[in-house]
Amino acid sequence: MVRTESTMLPLGTQAPDFSLVDTDGQTVSRTDFVGKQGLLVVFLCNHCPYVKHVADELKRIADDYLPKGIAVVGISSNDVATYPDDSPEKMKEEKAARGYAFPYLFDPTQQVAKDYHAACTPDFFLFDSDHKLVYRGQMDDSRPKSDKPVTGADLRLAIDTLLAGKPPLDRQVPSLGCNIKWIEGSEPQYFAASSKS
Repeated sequence: MVRTESTMLPLGTQAPDFSLVDTDGQTVSRTDFVGKQGLLVVFLCNHCPYVKHVADELKRIADDYLPKGIAVVGISSNDVATYPDDSPEKMKEEKAARGYAFPYLFDPTQQVAKDYHAACTPDFFLFDSDHKLVYRGQMDDSRPKSDKPVTGADLRLAIDTLLAGKPPLDRQVPSLGCNIKWIEGSEPQYFAASSKS
């Protein structure tokens, strides 16, 4: 397990487009969420211990904020040839087991992850109603095997700040997790060689 930080994409970045298939076989696109108060894009996967550590709180955050107009989308971009536990079939099982109320999309070419400069799982990107980036960073400061409880405090504060119409948070701490499992030979330039596992 290699600890990798998020790239901290510049605030104000326009959300890159995506059009990916979810676990129910439906195509979901960024433009489906036009008109929402905000859009939370989460790069995650099934097997990563960092994702497992926060998965229950991710469900709670989605359940709390979907009714308030925040769209949530999960995207798995891992190479399933080397990590079969992250296959679309397993994603469908994971979504059902976790009770996620948001679409869980598969990024088979990994292009969407690259467009977002996603680096780790989990990696959180919060966009405003115009789909401009207002937060990228950790859910909270809890980590696997740490004594800190999972609260979702950082991400919840960012969403609350957005809903209140306030400027983006000054303090944004990078997310930390397993590196995205890139298809060999197609790693993005921002992926440091030292992060390979």
